[in-house]
Amino acid sequence: MNGTTGNTGTTRYTEGAVVVVGAGPTGLLLAGDLAEAGVPVTLVEKRGRGISNLSRAMILHARTLEQLDARGLADELEAKGEALDRLSLFDRLSLDLTRLPSRFPHVLILGQDEVERVLERRAVDAGVRFSYEREVAGLTQDADGVTLELRGPGGESDTLRAAYVVGADGFRSGVREAVGLPFPGRSVIRSLVLADVRLTEQPETLLTVSAAGDTFAFIAPFADGYYRVIGWDRRRDVPDSEPLDLAEVKDIVRRALGRDFGMHDARWMSRFHSDERQAPAYRVGRVFLAGDAAHVHSPAGGQGLNTGLQDAANLSWKLAAAVSGRAPHGLLDTYEAERHPVGKAVLRSSGGLVRLAMAKRPWTRAARSAVAAVVNRAPAARTKALGQITGVGITYPAPKGAHRLVGRRAPDVALKEGRLYGALRAGRFVLVTPAGEERATGRAVPAHWASDRRTTLLVRPDGYVAWAAEGAHAGAVAAALGARGIA
Repeated sequence: MNGTTGNTGTTRYTEGAVVVVGAGPTGLLLAGDLAEAGVPVTLVEKRGRGISNLSRAMILHARTLEQLDARGLADELEAKGEALDRLSLFDRLSLDLTRLPSRFPHVLILGQDEVERVLERRAVDAGVRFSYEREVAGLTQDADGVTLELRGPGGESDTLRAAYVVGADGFRSGVREAVGLPFPGRSVIRSLVLADVRLTEQPETLLTVSAAGDTFAFIAPFADGYYRVIGWDRRRDVPDSEPLDLAEVKDIVRRALGRDFGMHDARWMSRFHSDERQAPAYRVGRVFLAGDAAHVHSPAGGQGLNTGLQDAANLSWKLAAAVSGRAPHGLLDTYEAERHPVGKAVLRSSGGLVRLAMAKRPWTRAARSAVAAVVNRAPAARTKALGQITGVGITYPAPKGAHRLVGRRAPDVALKEGRLYGALRAGRFVLVTPAGEERATGRAVPAHWASDRRTTLLVRPDGYVAWAAEGAHAGAVAAALGARGIA
């Protein structure tokens, strides 16, 4: 079912199909996962065919890279980007990423367009059907499925019938509007400026960020010789539609960083504003929201793109199980239960970072210095900050009485058969048992510890621990597999 739908007529799919709206990174990852699991998928996008290089996101954090590694994509993306092993924020607050317990102890500086190219290729190869130049005109759902009405650029209409619909269609989500969900919140920073430019002088660090007086500036490189510049002048609050020239960008950067690095040859300049918003629910019946359709936050910490990709990783295997008829009761409800609190936490952390970075009054600057001192000196605080920003510290709720590992991220541990995240590339649960111990694994991928560890571990397709036990007997393992529909 790969290819592109036409621009006229009506297309209908019924048996077990999923429609994903929005061909950004979140939608592409989700659609690719579903197609690789054998689920018929149509990906609807209001833009024409082709990847835009006019994207704001350009940071991939460790947890996202782990998720991409579980799909065999991380090494390719690593080769395209630049690794940064330290994040310097404000008041000499510096986070050493080499401390991360991950195969990816760094952030990867890489434009969103490069990420989209890799994810789009994977989706096409997996058989995702693309429908370009279509936007949501209406949506109805019943006990058996969802009917999605689409409109083309000339007013022509299509109707898609699916078992489930996922809105990954961004800040102005047509899917979110169609199911009647509000998007409460507010603008945090207005009139940010953005420019992709060449520089005569190369910055001393890979990622340059600082604030001074009423200004803030950020500079990071693309692989093609251009640099992304983001700036803000507190005193200049103008609409996003106000024309922007390079002289204004240079002035902001000079005041924030002391010099403008000889920037020239801008290929793109824009104004934008940063909002903090979150939908009150991520699921309405058979319709789900993911990525910016569900939550938007300030760019501080570079968490937006990463949170959306991790939404997709959480939802895709659950939808695949539901379509196949193997999902245990309540599985789809766990998407919102697990991801909504994460979105809320990202709103708090990114919002806190931007407010501290732009502190102007003496008491807010004192608070910023205090935060920096605590994080720099206290290992527990530093670990918590690293875990929140990079995603490696995210945990999900576990049932009462569950093993302490349940709900936690599974690190890329060594197995007799290789690495855990290599085993996860099958897109299925992985059952890790003690060396020399053979168990019936059902649909789970069988694996064994490379060490003498005796824990039996059932790892979800998204790399979180579903169940664990010490010295588990065959009956307990069979029950754990059966409870998850994979016996």
